[in-house]
Amino acid sequence: MVLRAILNDLTGGDDALAEAAVQSLARLPERDQLAASPQLQQQLASPDVDRRWWATRAIAELSLPQALDWLAGSLADSDPSVRQCAALGVRTHLLRLPPGDSHASISEPLLDALLHGLKDPDPLTARLVAHALAAIGAPAVPPLLELLDEPDHMLRLLVVRTLAEIADPRAIPALVAALDADSLMMEYWATEGLEKMGVGMAYFFP
Repeated sequence: MVLRAILNDLTGGDDALAEAAVQSLARLPERDQLAASPQLQQQLASPDVDRRWWATRAIAELSLPQALDWLAGSLADSDPSVRQCAALGVRTHLLRLPPGDSHASISEPLLDALLHGLKDPDPLTARLVAHALAAIGAPAVPPLLELLDEPDHMLRLLVVRTLAEIADPRAIPALVAALDADSLMMEYWATEGLEKMGVGMAYFFP
C-alpha cells in the first residue's frame, strides 16, 4: 500500500509530491525498490516527458546495481531534459558507491551510451555526460583517448577536460599534445590535468 502511494505520487503531476516520492523510494529496502522497478521502467517508455523525467530521477536514487543500466536507456531519450537528468543521475549514483565499486558497476552498454552522449547536440547534456565519465574514472580513459582523433573541436575539448579531471597517467601524452592545440581552453585543461598529476613543464623542457 505504501509503495503504491509512493508510485502514485511520482506520476501524479505534482512536482513537490513527486520529489518527496523519489526520496521515499530511496529510503526503501532493496526488495521494495526492486518491486517498484517494473513500473519505473514502464514510465521510461511513456509518451509523457514529465513521467519519463521523474522515472529517470527516481531510478538515479535507487541503490539497486541495475539502476545504472536503466539510466543508460534514458541517455538516448528524445527529450534533452531527460537526457540531462540521466547523465546527472549516473554521476550522482557513482559518487555514492564505495571506492572501487563504481568500476565494477560500469557495463559496456552504459559506457557506450555515455561516450555517445559526449556528441549530444544539447551542450548541457554533453557537459553532464562528461562529468559522469569523470566519475567513472580509469575505465573511461582508453575510449576517451580514442575520441581525441575526432574532428569536432568541442568534442575534443570535452574529452581533454574529462581526462584532466580523471588524472590518469595514461592520458599524459594526449594532454601534452593538447598543449600545442590552437585553443586556449584546450591548453588550460591540459595544463590542469598535468599539474594534477604532478607533471610540470620542467618535465618536458629539462
